[in-house]
Amino acid sequence: MTTLVVSIDRSSGLQVEPPVVGWEAVQSLVSELGVDDPEDSRVNCVLEALRVTRDLSDENEDAVVAVISASGESVSADRAVARQIDDLVAEHDPDSAVVIVDSAEDERLVPIVESRVQVDAVDRVVVRQARDIESTYYLLKQFLADEQLRKTVLVPVGVALLAFPALLFVAASPQVALAAIAAVTGVFFLYKGLGIDAYLAALPGEVRDALYSGQVSLVTYVVAAGLAMIGVFVGAISISSMGDWPPLIVGMRFAFDAIPWWTAAALAASTGRLLDEIIRDERVRSAYVNLPFGAVAVGLVVRGFSAYVLERAGVFDPLSIPPADLGAVSIEGFMIPRGTRLALFIFAGILISLIGVRFAAYFSAASVEEELVDQQ
Repeated sequence: MTTLVVSIDRSSGLQVEPPVVGWEAVQSLVSELGVDDPEDSRVNCVLEALRVTRDLSDENEDAVVAVISASGESVSADRAVARQIDDLVAEHDPDSAVVIVDSAEDERLVPIVESRVQVDAVDRVVVRQARDIESTYYLLKQFLADEQLRKTVLVPVGVALLAFPALLFVAASPQVALAAIAAVTGVFFLYKGLGIDAYLAALPGEVRDALYSGQVSLVTYVVAAGLAMIGVFVGAISISSMGDWPPLIVGMRFAFDAIPWWTAAALAASTGRLLDEIIRDERVRSAYVNLPFGAVAVGLVVRGFSAYVLERAGVFDPLSIPPADLGAVSIEGFMIPRGTRLALFIFAGILISLIGVRFAAYFSAASVEEELVDQQ
């Protein structure tokens, strides 16, 4: 069994006429290459071919080592390599071959060898000191070949590099320019990382399907968005006159004034979703029935906690009930302590949540215990 150990070099030609065949001839060649340029990667490739040939000979295999080379244009160089392989096959009639290469460009010639003789192995030689650089090169090459990755990474980097001098010229401050680029880059990463681009791409189709199918939730979602915007507007107005209060208190005041509108928005959206389920299916899932009650319950609890914090901080006065005369019944005015007020809000939220569970159980013809198990 004869094995052809062939070292392929396509990047440049040799000082002698290729192919170079035989142990002595290849040894002489590698000595000349090493003396001329010790840093040449071909030296390591030819030495690897000699090492593989020696190992095969130690295993009592008939191994023939050869070095083939070609330079010039792509087609002419590939044809020169093919002719050299044909000459080696015709002269030595090998049963198999082991191909030694030192670059991706040389590895492209392996199919030419495979079309002439069976290739048992391909050995790519990487110099140990340059292994990290070589690996980085191949990773970059694969990265640049991926169109999706190029658009995701290279385009933002290119835009940032172009925007920096423009922002520096307008703002006349490197800090402002860097901050603006960092903010835009962060928004882009969040946009891609959270899948907002995919959601926005699918949104027109979902809106079109909702319009064609006559879904009630489409209208209620618009109403919910409007109520949520009003909540933000009301909360912003309420904190605009707070002055130098701590951020926690300012946030609680914003939540206190905005939460009723946000609760109404959640109630509108969940009610529309429930109506769609009622129209579409005969049996409505209990989660959709319980959702409006849950929205109201959460709104009450958040409102109660924010009112407690604001009252304790002195933003609000304690809640007082004015005196009232209802004919036979008269009520004297009194104040509700902040702890009692918080407890009332929590109790009301839990009560409404339990009513929702009970209503969902009744609506779906299931027991309360089954509903609680389903929600867990």
